Amino acid sequence: MSQQPPRLMQMLEELIALPSVSSVNPMLDQGNRAVVDRLAEWLDGLGFGVEIQPVPGEQTKANLIATLGRGEGGLVLAGHTDTVPYDETGWQTDPFLLTARAGRLYGLGTADMKSFLGLIVEAVRDLRPEDLQQPLVVLATADEESGMTGAKALVDAERRLGRHAVIGEPTGLQPVHLHKGMMMEAIRVRGHSGHSSDPALGNSALEGMHRVLNDVLAWRQQLQSRNVDKRFQVPVPTLNLGYIHGGDNPNRICAHCELHIDIRPLPGMSLEELRGILAQRLPRVLGETGLDVEMESLFPGLPPMETPVDAAIVQAAEEMTGARSRAVAFGTEGPYFSELGMDVVVLGPGDIDQAHQPNEYLDVDRLQPTVELLRQLIRRFCVAGGGQAHGA
Repeated sequence: MSQQPPRLMQMLEELIALPSVSSVNPMLDQGNRAVVDRLAEWLDGLGFGVEIQPVPGEQTKANLIATLGRGEGGLVLAGHTDTVPYDETGWQTDPFLLTARAGRLYGLGTADMKSFLGLIVEAVRDLRPEDLQQPLVVLATADEESGMTGAKALVDAERRLGRHAVIGEPTGLQPVHLHKGMMMEAIRVRGHSGHSSDPALGNSALEGMHRVLNDVLAWRQQLQSRNVDKRFQVPVPTLNLGYIHGGDNPNRICAHCELHIDIRPLPGMSLEELRGILAQRLPRVLGETGLDVEMESLFPGLPPMETPVDAAIVQAAEEMTGARSRAVAFGTEGPYFSELGMDVVVLGPGDIDQAHQPNEYLDVDRLQPTVELLRQLIRRFCVAGGGQAHGA
């Protein structure tokens, strides 16, 4: 049953209180329907047309698509409903209890990024359909933190939502128009175990992985020497050695060793091309050792995103914040929205150094400026006809 949304602070309290952890670990993973249903109630009460789009294969997860007005263009205000897992021992307050202290709001999802969803509702509270020349869409997605299945469901369904999009990830109210991609790969070397007293009795996967490690680091140096983008604080693609495990006992020759790497490519670099190069290099590295090597993508990967600086939404965000748009290293759902025909800017009230941290917080003095910024964007792109004079 629809209802008028409560005051802003109560909305934030309710959103933070509803657990919606997403994780690749099934023991930690939760649904997001409680958050989606609450937002749907509030937006329905404000006259939005509300659609709940289930995520395929997930009974407890869905996207919310709420629309006010009609047309093909318009503005999409987007945020994800899920949070990362948490460690209660690192928190000084209850992660699910919004706690105000010293000008800050503490709670899981305050910065990243449930608060942004409440701020959207506050910003649209007084809108009427007859006020709009272009539609306004409020989009709340599932599983951004653990695979972006909500955004992928939109792409798979070929949902056309709008022309311009703002994603409220934590940027300190500074516009972002490009970010790096992300890929995570597992490399497994298989050998043959045997008694450690005689190396001829086995074939060490651990020694083979030593060769692999050296080659991966040499490849990293090549990638960084050939790919430089000074718009980023770290202007080269990064490659991190994040996990390694091999063997089971000192007196046994290691039969299996596994390495996990994280690569953050720059805009213009192809995930599939990088995987292909790695798949060609690894067998050559092991040569005539008799060891087998295989690769597996730990998730499909996130492409880099780049929105042209002369796009209407980027120019509007720069004008309204007084800040030039910039690049960040973290990823967002932006590439999927771009695939659906939207120009995307990332712009939210939180700070990225608070994301994924114990005692996550949002500064209180960011609330009202965010509401006013969202209202300005709605006036520009929905009330005033879509910002066509600004590069769209």
